[in-house]
Amino acid sequence: MSALPEEGWPEAQASPAHLVLLPDHPGPYTVDDWLALPETEERIELIDGSFVVSPAPAADHALCAQRLVRILLDAAPHDVEVVESANVQVGKEGFIPDVVVGRAEPIVGGAVVLDSADVLLVAEIVSPGNRKRDYVVKPPSYAEAGVPVFVRVELHGDGPMPLVEVFAERGGEYEPVARARPGRTVRLTDPFDVAFDPAELTGLRRPRP
Repeated sequence: MSALPEEGWPEAQASPAHLVLLPDHPGPYTVDDWLALPETEERIELIDGSFVVSPAPAADHALCAQRLVRILLDAAPHDVEVVESANVQVGKEGFIPDVVVGRAEPIVGGAVVLDSADVLLVAEIVSPGNRKRDYVVKPPSYAEAGVPVFVRVELHGDGPMPLVEVFAERGGEYEPVARARPGRTVRLTDPFDVAFDPAELTGLRRPRP
């Protein structure tokens, strides 16, 4: 096994706490290689045969994911579960979406990785370091794998934030179906009906209507 420093850490300066053990062979890596990695605090995804290592998210990012899980879970039927940061196999890629809505059986059963066929919705919360992944790299892969709904949450940018965008898979591509900023309501009808104000995802907690 070899060691890879976390993104943004020069190898000579990386501390042992920020080293990730990788397979001895040079890449491209496979889903089996990805699943064989030891557990780590960093988020490691398999993208185009390479491992992409991201640090733990900022507090506002983590809070947004937590609140989105709560909103979706409150509306989900009994045979659906909503979790944060689950491993999802998407073709030859291995992604870790910020939020996953999936069929309850594999999630409750403790699946190490979810097959994209069991995933009903994925949500990605954009951070400065993963913007390209969340706008360019991941959505086409999710759509080609048939993940029905993709939600993207932008926390930082022009205008009132957060911005929530919802896309539906049609013919292997995503089409926009909803978009809202704070003070407005974004509604999802698939995989179940739920509506919320994007303002609920950030800031001080407020009671839901």
